[in-house]
Amino acid sequence: MAQTNVSKVKKDKKITWKEIKRQKTLLIISFIVTIYGIIFYYWPLTGWLMAFQNYKPKDGLLHSKFVGLDKFKFMFSDATFLRVIRNTFAMGALNLLTTTIMAILFAILLNEIRHSMVKKTIQTVSYLPHFLSWIIVTGILHDALSNTGIINDLLQRAGIIDQAINFFAHPRFFWPIVAFANCWKETGWNAIIYLAAITAIDPSLYEAASIDGAGRLAKIRYITLPGIKPTIIILLLMNVGNVLNAGFEVQYLLGNGLVQSVSQTIDIYVLKWGISQNDFSMGTAAGIFKSAVSIALILVCNAWAKRAGEERLF
Repeated sequence: MAQTNVSKVKKDKKITWKEIKRQKTLLIISFIVTIYGIIFYYWPLTGWLMAFQNYKPKDGLLHSKFVGLDKFKFMFSDATFLRVIRNTFAMGALNLLTTTIMAILFAILLNEIRHSMVKKTIQTVSYLPHFLSWIIVTGILHDALSNTGIINDLLQRAGIIDQAINFFAHPRFFWPIVAFANCWKETGWNAIIYLAAITAIDPSLYEAASIDGAGRLAKIRYITLPGIKPTIIILLLMNVGNVLNAGFEVQYLLGNGLVQSVSQTIDIYVLKWGISQNDFSMGTAAGIFKSAVSIALILVCNAWAKRAGEERLF
């Protein structure tokens, strides 16, 4: 019996080494990618130590004075940082909600177009803004929303307003402008994966619905939306961790002193303290807070999805 087990172990080892030799190319590529990830994604995390120090570049990471949680205590006692958290959460949630809804609606409407050439043309045009830099996008917004821009001109011609509105001087307009900019730039690109999910739905379901007398809206409600529901849940779980990544470029480029109370995000706060004021410890502490909250949001939402019996990340 013992001899049989030894023979089996030797046979398994031979099979293993045979598989390793057969898959050596994939293993080498995996090893290179793993080393790359360790060097560029995990090794830089040692810099988080700065958040617990009074970091000075001349002293270095190992010789700077250790101050514990002082930076975090100062950060959460700072009214500016609390306002920054509010702005980041609000814009992040608004961006997530609007871009997700618009991408789903656009994908469904695009799928209803029967003429293939028209459908392809619209899809191509819709995702081109994704490749534009935020410099160009914010420049277009500035021109369109300026006192002499097309938006004010149309509103005046329609008799809705008597005089031009300076949209970038009123804080109440800033969050909707940011949400609109994200929707315009990303809706076409985000809709691609929903279109792929729609094409994976069994066509016989639509044929059966047509036989039963279902119209287009009924098919969308009872076939299309339930068919792409797992995709919607997975993408929401993945993107909820990016709520605090509300943006940097668009807020930094569109913001000014008049809307500073609603335009600053955590990323801008990190830039202000970490670069402008050379307080790298404070900037690192703000970055750690952002990462910790993002991880917590993903875990909580994934646990909710698991309890509700929906698709989940893990």
